[in-house]
Amino acid sequence: MLRNSVSSLGAALLVLAAVSASYAQVPARPAIATTKVPGTDNVYVFRNGGHQSMFVVTSEGVIATDPIAYGRPTGGKAYVDEIRKVTDKPIRYLVYSHHHYDHIAGGRAFKDAGATVVAHRKAKERLDVLADPHTVPVDEVVGDEGRVIRLGGTILELSYKGLGHSDTSLVMRLPQERIVFVVDTIPVGTVPGRGMIDFHPLEAEKFIADVIAMDWATLIPGHPGPGDRLGTKKDAEDQLQLLRDASAEMKVLARDGKCWDQGEKEFKLEKYAGWPGYAAGLPFIARRYCGLWGRGT
Repeated sequence: MLRNSVSSLGAALLVLAAVSASYAQVPARPAIATTKVPGTDNVYVFRNGGHQSMFVVTSEGVIATDPIAYGRPTGGKAYVDEIRKVTDKPIRYLVYSHHHYDHIAGGRAFKDAGATVVAHRKAKERLDVLADPHTVPVDEVVGDEGRVIRLGGTILELSYKGLGHSDTSLVMRLPQERIVFVVDTIPVGTVPGRGMIDFHPLEAEKFIADVIAMDWATLIPGHPGPGDRLGTKKDAEDQLQLLRDASAEMKVLARDGKCWDQGEKEFKLEKYAGWPGYAAGLPFIARRYCGLWGRGT
């Protein structure tokens, strides 16, 4: 009996060692990566950890977005270095998607390279007051009516769709490539989380509906989707439905007088339980919609 137990233990250890060896052979996901958007010749996604940006290479220079270097002292330089691996064209513009530091801190390397920093007017107002030492000030503003950047035959439309994830968010569209870059208001295939802290629930539904109505085929989000995939209109429609479902669910609980504690405990979105980020994001969604339907804020 003892001999059989020892043999079984030995076999189990061999299996465990084989499994461990197979995992050891899987290369770690690099912290930084740059990929060309399929079907394009000049549009790239730069990723640094769990954040990503878009940059476009034209015959007259580069249009870059969001430095995504918050808490990453060399992140901005790393982004510029990645652009330099693709082209030696000058970096003409750095466009901020909105005013949140996790996306726009760390732009000094771009400014040193000669880039003009562009953002919505409200972003400039907010950033001028906050004066964050790690965030480069805005040079040129985009009004509520939007703006078009034309460079080297490329057209980049900057649209303001009102309140969404923030009150300063720009939707960036490349009409020729049928691509939009939308940060945080429309995650791809994931449940929203901490970003709900200053989210505008009702207005965001209109924001997303307006983006869906635009002419585009590919969505580049500000955080990687599952498997780093890019988004489609179906993803935007699914995210809109999630918000509508969350709103309806909490509205009932709140009007029964259950916000905050009881409503947040009872709040569930079982339909989305299989989505990445569900467990972590659910409390943030519950708290924000309790604020809306339980407090009117």
